[in-house]
Amino acid sequence: MERLPRIIAHRGSPRTAPENTLASFRQAAAEGAKWVEFDAALTADHRVVVFHDDGLDRTSDGVGLLAETSFDALMALDAGGWYGPAFRGETIPTLEETLELFAALGLGFNMELKADQGREVELASIALPIALDCWSKVHPTPLISSFSRKAVAAAKEVAPQWPRGLLFDRLPEDWTDVGKTLELASLNGNHMHLSREQVMEVRGAGYALAAYTVNEPARAEMLFSWGVDALFTDIPGDMLKILGFL
Repeated sequence: MERLPRIIAHRGSPRTAPENTLASFRQAAAEGAKWVEFDAALTADHRVVVFHDDGLDRTSDGVGLLAETSFDALMALDAGGWYGPAFRGETIPTLEETLELFAALGLGFNMELKADQGREVELASIALPIALDCWSKVHPTPLISSFSRKAVAAAKEVAPQWPRGLLFDRLPEDWTDVGKTLELASLNGNHMHLSREQVMEVRGAGYALAAYTVNEPARAEMLFSWGVDALFTDIPGDMLKILGFL
């Protein structure tokens, strides 16, 4: 796997624009981010959109569950007005729109597969062919990740040429076995539950290690001193400046 950038913009730049929207991705690029992390999920009628939550109400003017809502109904929602008047009318992006924007902006990406229980394989089987079709080999090789081992296993089958990462809250006891079985490139963990010893073990086993979601520069510096490869952050511009990566 190509080396991960030190700073990855988490859902764009959510401190300055509504998360997981094209506006947020543009803002992250404007702040100097080279990679963006975003969430891919399935609608009720099997279309892939960029959205994080199970429910619609936190980051749009919709109600109910995304997995039970049709694509057309989602496209009619406002995904920016909740954040502020300047973003009213921002829509929930499709996967195609997102990758087209990334290509235009020169951004690399980490796509997290936000799989509903029972639809893990389906999501990977639909999302990854779209991504492969949209993403030229001249662009940075992306990282595909998920908390779902089933989704990561499906990604291995559908897009074996793209590196895979397993997300976790606490490092699983069987991480070495899982890493080999899924042929992982990285392990991506909650920074609050990582120790220096774990970082050294994971890195020593040959895996990249990325930590989420880090918004304190002092904590970022500590994690990097332990050997963490990359950090996901809500404040990419500030992190890049404070840590001297710009």
